[in-house]
Amino acid sequence: MIPFHHPSPNFGPRSAGPVDMLVIHYTGMPDAAAALARLCDPAAEVSAHYLIEEDGRVLALVDEAARAWHAGASFWRGETDVNARSIGIELVNPGHEFGYRAFPEAQIAALVELVHDILGRHAIPARNVVGHSDVAPTRKQDPGEMFPWKELAETHGIGLWPCGEPSGLPPEHVILAGLAHVGYDIWDPKAAVTAFQRHFRPWKVDGHPDAETMGRLKALLRVLR
Repeated sequence: MIPFHHPSPNFGPRSAGPVDMLVIHYTGMPDAAAALARLCDPAAEVSAHYLIEEDGRVLALVDEAARAWHAGASFWRGETDVNARSIGIELVNPGHEFGYRAFPEAQIAALVELVHDILGRHAIPARNVVGHSDVAPTRKQDPGEMFPWKELAETHGIGLWPCGEPSGLPPEHVILAGLAHVGYDIWDPKAAVTAFQRHFRPWKVDGHPDAETMGRLKALLRVLR
């Protein structure tokens, strides 16, 4: 894949270890032009390494060796400077504020190709392929419940997708310990459960740890042992 280069001035040096995370976002703006303008506006102080338009065109905004400003205040597996060790990909989509819709096939196909390229360059474990809502559960919803995590994992080998049977509910502290082991910030328990559901059980995102949510959490924990 050869992306179109459209450099953004919004980046800095990496200050952590090697890149070991991939964070997927949606732009959450009315159209691609508005999203690109913001990602390249010095006053906005936001960026990503790549932007993928709905027709599948890929724009390279920040070199992978640099620290793009995409995750903001975030947390994953104890890491609070996610930007320092991650690559960020923005998918053009109006998001929940402007008319959230399914991601077109061409866009997902381009994402799959790009992610495989990235994984060929960086040792990113499957458990660290996450959405913005996973690393910022109290602030973000993207890429949202329409994002095809299941397809990426089962068809393309990107990320994880647990398939567990419904399970009884343990005490809350046990649930939270499980979410923390996956990587979530559990400071706000309901937000953490909501983020987990949005990624791994997207057909019912309500923040309540029901039997199906627990079944999927237990299945994921078995994979991560």
